[in-house]
Parts: sequence; C-alpha cells; structure tokens
Amino acid sequence: MDRYKKNRQALQNLKKPKAIIFDWDNTLVDTWPLIQSAINTTMKHYNREAWSLQKVIDNVHKSMRDYFPEIFGDNWQEAGEIYRNSYQQINKSELQLLPYAEQLIKTISKKEIQQVIVSNKIGSTLRQEAKKLKVDDDFFSVIGAFDANYDKPDKSAVDLALLGSNIDLSKDHLWFIGDTIADVECAYNSGCQPIIFGQANQQISRSISEEVIDNGFKESGIIPIYFDHQELLEIIEKKIN
Repeated sequence: MDRYKKNRQALQNLKKPKAIIFDWDNTLVDTWPLIQSAINTTMKHYNREAWSLQKVIDNVHKSMRDYFPEIFGDNWQEAGEIYRNSYQQINKSELQLLPYAEQLIKTISKKEIQQVIVSNKIGSTLRQEAKKLKVDDDFFSVIGAFDANYDKPDKSAVDLALLGSNIDLSKDHLWFIGDTIADVECAYNSGCQPIIFGQANQQISRSISEEVIDNGFKESGIIPIYFDHQELLEIIEKKIN
C-alpha cells in the first residue's frame, strides 16, 4: 500500500485557494546538484569534508544568514561570498525548471489565481533566475532571503510577498507549496495550507519528519503530498474554472 495514501487523498480534497505561495529551489527548479557543487566548493576552501547529495537534500532548508553561522561560525559571511560566486558561475548554464513546472505556473496564471514565490535563496539571485526562466511576470512578487526582516519559516517573508495584494491571511485560503520543513513551518506560521512537493521517486526531504508526514504539523492535520506537477495540474483544472 502506498505509504502516502492519506496524503494523496488530502491533495484531492484541497479547497480552492485564493492565492498560491511557491517555494523555488527543488519545488519549481532543479537545483540540488548546483547547491551541492557550490557547498562543496566552499567546504574545500575551508579544508572540510565534501557533502553527499543526500546530505545536502536532508540539511539545506534554512536561509544563508540562519544556516551558515551554524556551519562556518564567524567566517559565515566570507563563506557566503564563496558559495554565491560558485553557485552563480554554474546556475547561468545549468538552471532548469522541473518537469511540468512551467505548465503549472502558466495554468495558474490563466486561472487568475494570484501566485508568489517565497524562498530562502538570496532575493537578488532568485529574481535573476525567475527572469532567466521567463516566469517572473507570472508572479505577483518574488521574495527571497534578506528581503524581509526574517526568512522562512518566519512569516515576515510571506507578509512582504503579499504586501499590496488583495489577500488577507486572516480570511483567505492560501496554498503554500514547498519541499522542506521550512516551507511546512512557514505555511503554519502564516495560516496557509501546507502542501509538500516530493521527488519523483517518492522521496521526501528528511528535514520533514515521519511524524509530520503521518500526523501533520501541530494542528495542521494531514498534509497533502504530491510528486509530479502534472498531478497538481489535473487537480487545478478540476477545481479552478
């Protein structure tokens, strides 16, 4: 039996949203290998052991200003510069949307459902990537790390992303789609419906515990899960006229 049967059923039962918040990295774009390469370039600079791809997937979900001090201590800002320079050298040629992500984004736009991006990637880099992939105009706002006073999972980034919109978090139903615990927690903190996007081989980041998958985060209830953007496309076509 599919372990995620209840979570997949919850996806089918989703209430129509007034807006959708998307994470970016590894929710809409395929960047784990790029992130791993940049991290390991940084690790090499400090004579540290390289990280496996699985370690990167399981551990990278906080923003640089929240996570790098844990790894590099007082050198975190220097390490951040090394990481950024390395990442930007490879993302220009290797960045690509995940399968069906573009169709999903364009379909939501046609349905006139407001959508925003809230990411823990540095805001300036995030916006460059959205523009490069020609999806920036489909989003009301594109908010990344350092844009708000605090990054995910704090709700400050969501508040900033919706500033000037007609969305009221206290009244309106929003979906928040992401692939790590930072997204689940941020959805909860913002009063949104968390939705987990997993890898195509039905793996979910280990940052999201089995307890959260099976029972929900705090009082959020069973969290919908899907592994292919085509699944969500079909649901949107049915729910949103």
